[in-house]
Amino acid sequence: MLKRLKGQVAVVTGADSGIGQAIACAFAREGADVVIVFRTDATGAAETRQRVEAEGRRAQVYQADLRDQRQVTELFDGAVKALGVPTILVNAAGVGSGSAPVAETTGDDWDRVIRTDLYAPFYCCRHFIQARKADGGGGRIINITSVHEAIPSPNNAAYGAAKGGLLTLTRSLALETAPDRLTVNAIAPGMIKTPMTAGRVDDPAKLRQAEAHIPLGRAGEPEEVAELAVYLASPQAAYVTGQSFTIDGGLEMNWGQGA
Repeated sequence: MLKRLKGQVAVVTGADSGIGQAIACAFAREGADVVIVFRTDATGAAETRQRVEAEGRRAQVYQADLRDQRQVTELFDGAVKALGVPTILVNAAGVGSGSAPVAETTGDDWDRVIRTDLYAPFYCCRHFIQARKADGGGGRIINITSVHEAIPSPNNAAYGAAKGGLLTLTRSLALETAPDRLTVNAIAPGMIKTPMTAGRVDDPAKLRQAEAHIPLGRAGEPEEVAELAVYLASPQAAYVTGQSFTIDGGLEMNWGQGA
């Protein structure tokens, strides 16, 4: 069976759980070696490593606070030494807002979300692009945004601002890096079964209420997002850049229905 990512080295942030973990494992299945980046869940990162290595691929685990430029530099320096110059970057690490209206959002809460969901991908993209240019160009960046990159959600302004900013960063980078044959795309998930959505997914009543707004009638699985990421990282997507791919079971189409 042809491995679509054979010989590639992928850095996947937030690879200890949810979408990031699913992408790391899918990449390994398709032949890539994987740098597994996590912040707090060492157990989850170790599980990801086991699954990557079970596919016969190399794995390196790094703990880092990606809001810190120095730690991002150390991460990429270590990745290059361990596995070689990365050819794929997936920015999947992120946090949600504190579910408060803007008038009650503290500066610390706003800063926590913006720095995690926007600054951290910026730092990672910057280092990755520098490494790819020095290595002759080419490569893939995949930023995990959200349907809230475009759709506002009350009491979650910081999250929407970060994801909207990440979409625009994605498009700007696509233009800047095209001459170097580096593509930059976003994936915008809807309701996916991850630790971030556990409060709704694990409560049957809340899950039913949420799924009632999804035309396909169910929450998505991380592995479904991972399959899209594999395509965007593969040679088959060489002519795709600056795009955002919504994967939400039709949720986005339902906004505004009945108006």
